[in-house]
Amino acid sequence: MSTPLSTPGAARTDGSPLRIGTLVPLTPPGWVEAGRHLLAGLELAVREINDAGGIGGTGGAVGIGGAGGRPLELVVRDTAADPRRAAAAVEELAGLGVAALAGEYHSVVARAAAARADALGLPYLCSSAVLDALTDEPTDRVARLAPAQSHGWRIYADFLLAAGHRRVAVAAQPSVYWASGTRILRDRLAPHGGTVIPLDMGELTPTAVCDALVERRATALLLLVGHPEPAVPLVRAVRRDRRLAEILIGAPAGQPEFATWASALGEDGAAIPFLRYLPEHVGPRGARVGTALRERLGEAPSFVAFEGYDTVTVLADLLRTHGTDRAGVTTSWPHVDVEGTRGRIRFSRTAGIGVWQWAWPPVQVVDRDPAAPERFRVLHTGPA
Repeated sequence: MSTPLSTPGAARTDGSPLRIGTLVPLTPPGWVEAGRHLLAGLELAVREINDAGGIGGTGGAVGIGGAGGRPLELVVRDTAADPRRAAAAVEELAGLGVAALAGEYHSVVARAAAARADALGLPYLCSSAVLDALTDEPTDRVARLAPAQSHGWRIYADFLLAAGHRRVAVAAQPSVYWASGTRILRDRLAPHGGTVIPLDMGELTPTAVCDALVERRATALLLLVGHPEPAVPLVRAVRRDRRLAEILIGAPAGQPEFATWASALGEDGAAIPFLRYLPEHVGPRGARVGTALRERLGEAPSFVAFEGYDTVTVLADLLRTHGTDRAGVTTSWPHVDVEGTRGRIRFSRTAGIGVWQWAWPPVQVVDRDPAAPERFRVLHTGPA
């Protein structure tokens, strides 16, 4: 006989699983590798919490649960980078009685999920999406761990300026996310005499991009495009053009973080600076989690995996200390004060951001070392 579902949002006091709805891109055209890392972090944290006794028990490790608590359960839905699919998944998950929503990597998809969660009264902790306008209007139901795009991309622009780049070309595809990034870069560079040169990848071939870079005297090319297409052929074309031997290629959105970048491009994929959200030196908690994630993934964990782990850490703390009903979670964001893998996590209201925001996670500009592409070099560190 099937067990009836609980009333959506209602608190339970028995030992039934406490469900967290989880959105991740697990199939194309979503960035599958990012989704896999995000889910690995989420699942690892759930496993550790449940091994310690779940939520609401006694005697658990690090103050999270113990004997007799309710286990956490992820109810995972694949978004495949589709906003409509994500919105439908949020509707379904809300009906299944999940206590909260977590995850998502793609900004446009997370925006659709946030809008639907807000409308349904479902608290949502966004793990990895950075678009500033995650919601149209300010809301108490949505919080975010990743830094806002304006924060991270301004740091990237500062790195470009410090390296002497004033003529910066952006090869971009049509997207709210890429358009927002271009605007942030332009606004940051302009007061210092910098110029952003737009190159429309809907019209230009990689060869035409190379010609435009020479003609416009660009010293840097930023890839505001999808991976592997057209990012990989564009990098190859630029690397093989002798006229562009001195140009800097950059990928602020973080494509070179993942192993598929190095496997596709080899040496051509090195020395391409990108943003990642890790401290230069992790503490004991981050080191322990990093080791466990490496074992789980079979490769070095990306910052996205740490974001997944921290997401569950925050939600578990809220559910333990403020109750398991949705209203309790929604009102508790400003009370979060928990040690994550990358620093102390607290949420606040930030100018121009309509959701509760961790301000800020650590931000680095890094690249892959040409001498050893599996190793990363820290080139620039942003302010906290």
